[in-house]
Amino acid sequence: MISNKISEWFYLYNKDIYHFLVYYIGSSDVEDLVQEVFIRAIKGFDTFQEKSSPKTWLFSIARNVGIDEIRKSKRLRMKQMIKFWNEETDKETPEKILQLNENNRLLYDSIQSLKANYRDVVILRGIKELSVSETASILNWNENKVRITYHRALKALQKSIGGFSL
Repeated sequence: MISNKISEWFYLYNKDIYHFLVYYIGSSDVEDLVQEVFIRAIKGFDTFQEKSSPKTWLFSIARNVGIDEIRKSKRLRMKQMIKFWNEETDKETPEKILQLNENNRLLYDSIQSLKANYRDVVILRGIKELSVSETASILNWNENKVRITYHRALKALQKSIGGFSL
């Protein structure tokens, strides 16, 4: 029963989860993280409430997986910096990570430079096109906070890009 439901959700939402994690982590190598989302969903299925949306529940899990991955990579980078003080350790560039054209790289870099709350709401509302209520559910915010933060995030993003119209 549980595995059938999770399998169904995997086929419905794995691409959305994948794209969310690409933007959230900043790497196109997130297949393992997508699997981790669904493994956590299996383990935590008893916490899922039937009246809530499986999509928002999975995005909440994906966000937590992304946060864990960012923390892990920060620790790894710190270890590398300490170990190889004089060597340049981070050779991955946005070109290698996403292989996007110049405009998309500018947008990608600008999104990554936003503070965490702004980045979260821009990815969920602007890129993944989730509703205000879905975004509020994922972030554990009220809907008004989602609207206000999204508005402010777009202004910050426009400023970061240099007046580029979104």
